[in-house]
Amino acid sequence: MKQATERGKPPQAAGEAAYRPSLAIRLRRDKWLYLLLLPGLLYFALFKYVPMWGILLAFKNYQPFTGFWKSEWVGLEHFRLFFANPEFFLLLQNTLILSFLNLVFFFPAPIVLALLLNEVRRALFKRVVQTMIYIPHFISMVIVASLTYVFLTTEGGPVNELLLQHTGEKIAFLSDPDWFRPIILLQTIWKECGWGTIIFLAALSAVDVEQYEAATIDGANRWKQIWHITLPAIRSTIVILLILRMGSVLDNGFEQIYLMLNPLNRSAAEVFDTYVYAMGITQGAFSYSTAVGLFKSVVGIILVLGTNWLAKKFGESGLY
Repeated sequence: MKQATERGKPPQAAGEAAYRPSLAIRLRRDKWLYLLLLPGLLYFALFKYVPMWGILLAFKNYQPFTGFWKSEWVGLEHFRLFFANPEFFLLLQNTLILSFLNLVFFFPAPIVLALLLNEVRRALFKRVVQTMIYIPHFISMVIVASLTYVFLTTEGGPVNELLLQHTGEKIAFLSDPDWFRPIILLQTIWKECGWGTIIFLAALSAVDVEQYEAATIDGANRWKQIWHITLPAIRSTIVILLILRMGSVLDNGFEQIYLMLNPLNRSAAEVFDTYVYAMGITQGAFSYSTAVGLFKSVVGIILVLGTNWLAKKFGESGLY
C-alpha cells in the first residue's frame, strides 16, 4: 500500500492495473467487436499478405509448366538484367519527372482549394462548389482519356479548331512527347484535386473559431490569419500526406498512362508501370516483371521511412 501511495496511485488503482483478464475472457467479453474486425483482417490476410509469396518469382526463372516451386532459382539475375537494360534510365527519368510534377503542382492544389473553400461564408454556395469539384473523382479514367482525345485530336477537336482559326496551325497534343506530361498533370488535377480537399477541410473544421476572432481584434487581415492560424492547424496533416505520397514516387498509375500512351509519345510516356505490363503480360516475362515491381516497392518503402525520419527531425509527429 505504501508503494502504491508513493507512486501517486490509490491502492485499488494499483490492484486494478495489475489484474489483466485472460485472452479467453477478453474474446468472450468483446466477441462482437472482434467479429466486426474479422472482415478487415481477412481482407488484408487474403489480398495483402498471402500474395506476398509471389515476390519469390523475382528470384526464380518461372516457367508456368514447371510450376512455382520447381522453377529454377536464379537469385538476383533479373535485377542485374533490369539495371543493365538501356531502357532503365529512360523509365527512371520519365517516372521521376512525372512524380516531381505531381509533387510540385498537384500535391499543393487540394491544399490551396481547401483554403479557398474555407474562406467562403455562404454555406449554400460552398456546398454547391464542393459537389461540383467532387464529381470528377467518380468519373472513370477511360472516360477522362476519351474526353481528352475528343477535345485535343487534330481531326475536328475543338481546341485545335480554335487554334486553326486564330493561328492557322494545329498542334498534335496527343502524339507530341512534349505535351504528354502537361496533359497527364492537368487530367490528374481536374479529376482528383476536389476529392483531395476532403481531408484538409476536415482538419480545418477543427480549428477554434475564437483564434480567428482574437486575430481580428489584434488587427490581423485574412492573409495573416491563414498564414498564422489556418496553415499551422493543418500542418501535421500535410506532413503525413506528404510522407505517404513519397511512397508512390515510382508509381504513376498504370491506367492513366496506358490510355494516353502511343508509339509517337513513348519516349516521354513509358514508365515502370506500363513497362511491367508490357513485359509481364504481353511478353510473358513473369519473373523479370516481378523484379521490376519489387524494385519499385523497395524504393517506395525507403522513401517513406526516410521522409518520416526527416519529418521527426524537423519536429513533426510523422507516421509513427
